[in-house]
Amino acid sequence: MSNFVFVLDTNKQPLNPVPPGQARRLLKASLAAVYRRYPFTIILKYAVPNSEAEPHQLKIDPGSKTTGLAIVQGEKVIWGAELTHRGQQIKNDLESRRAIRRNRRNRKTRYRQARFLNRTRYKGWLAPSLNSRVENILTWVNRITRYVPITGISQELVKFDTQAMQNPEVSGVQYQHSELMGFEIREYLLEKWGRKCAYCGVENVPFEVEHILAKSRGGSDRVSNLALACHDCNQAKGNRDVKEFLAKKPDILSRILRQAKQPLKDAAAVNSTRWTLFNRLKAICLPIEVGTGGRTKYNRVRLSIPKTHWLDAACVGIVESLKILTSLPLLITAKGWGSRQMCTPNKYGFPVKHRTRCKTFFGFQTGDMVRAILPKGKFAGTHVGRLTVRESGVFEMRTAHGKISPVRHKYCKSIH
Repeated sequence: MSNFVFVLDTNKQPLNPVPPGQARRLLKASLAAVYRRYPFTIILKYAVPNSEAEPHQLKIDPGSKTTGLAIVQGEKVIWGAELTHRGQQIKNDLESRRAIRRNRRNRKTRYRQARFLNRTRYKGWLAPSLNSRVENILTWVNRITRYVPITGISQELVKFDTQAMQNPEVSGVQYQHSELMGFEIREYLLEKWGRKCAYCGVENVPFEVEHILAKSRGGSDRVSNLALACHDCNQAKGNRDVKEFLAKKPDILSRILRQAKQPLKDAAAVNSTRWTLFNRLKAICLPIEVGTGGRTKYNRVRLSIPKTHWLDAACVGIVESLKILTSLPLLITAKGWGSRQMCTPNKYGFPVKHRTRCKTFFGFQTGDMVRAILPKGKFAGTHVGRLTVRESGVFEMRTAHGKISPVRHKYCKSIH
C-alpha cells in the first residue's frame, strides 16, 4: 500500500492525510487538484474552517548515507521516506578542487596566495559534507510541516565519539592519547561485540581487549583491530593469526572479520551532526522527543518489524505498538541543484566556463519538474521530467526514459 496523501484546504491549511483511494475519489469528483507530486499532496477547492486535526508525530532516524523519516498518527504509521544524502560526493568534489588548486599553485602559473590563513570558522562549524546532511533533513522537515499538522518531532541520538577512537589525533588535546586508554573505547567494544566473547560467545564474564592481528605480527591499536575475548580464548589464541586459530570454524572467522571491518566513518558523521540537527529542530518550535539507538532496536525487535531506514524511524522514542499502514516509502535522493562555483575548470585547473549568478531563467530553475509538449523534432510529443536550465532558454530534460534535448522554455509548464 502506498503512503497516505497529504491534504491542504483552499487556504493551504494542512489537514489530516487521507488514504490514496479517498484522494483519488476527490480528484475524480473535481473537489481537489494536485498541489505537489513529491510528497504527493492535493489541495481542496473549498475551505475547512473547523477541522479537527489528529496528532501526528514526525520521527527521524538520522544516518550517514540514508536518513529514515516516518509520520505516526497515534499508533499508525501512515507515511515513510528514505532520504539518501550526497555527503561523500561533496567530499570528493572538494578534494578534487583542492588538488587542482594545489597543482596550479605548484606550477606557479596563474598564482595567487592561499587564503586559508585569513579565514575563521564560526562556533559549531561543520564540514560541507556533514552540513549537507543536516540541511537535507531540515529541508524535508520544513516541507512536511507545511503539508501535515505535525504536533511533535522524535529524533534518534547516538552516543560514541567513534572518530576520536579511530583517529586519536583528529583534534584537541583530549584526543592525543592511546586508543586503549579511556572508558569510552571499552564501552564501545562492549556494544560492538554484543557484550560477548568474539570467539566462543560466552557472556557475563570478565572480558579482555584482544588484538585480532597480534601486535607482535604488526597489528595496530586501531579499534578495527580490537575485539573482546574471555581469558581462556585470549590465552588459547596467543599471538597466532586469527585465520590459523579459527581454521576449523570458518563461520565464526568470517563473522569476526566482517564485524571488525565495520566502518566507523558513518557513525562518526552522524555523531558529529546530531546536536546541530537537534538545535536546528528546536527552532521549529515543536516538542522534540529524543531517543537512543538502543531503544529503537528494542522497539523494532519487540514488535517484529523488519529493519529498514523508514521503519527504524517509526520505532524511535517511546513506542507501545505500531500498525503499519504503508509499505512503499518515498525514496528521496539529494541532488544539490545549483552551485556557488563561478568557474568550471578543466583537468589542468584552468577556467573553461564562467557561470552567471542568476539561477532562474524564463521562470524555471534547474531541478524543476515540468511537462513539455514538443511539437516537432526527434522527441516530438509530451514529456515529463526535471529540467537543466540554460541562459539561452534551450533546456535539457531528464525523464524516466532518458535525456530529452533540446527543450525550449516556451514549451514547458511547471507541474511541481
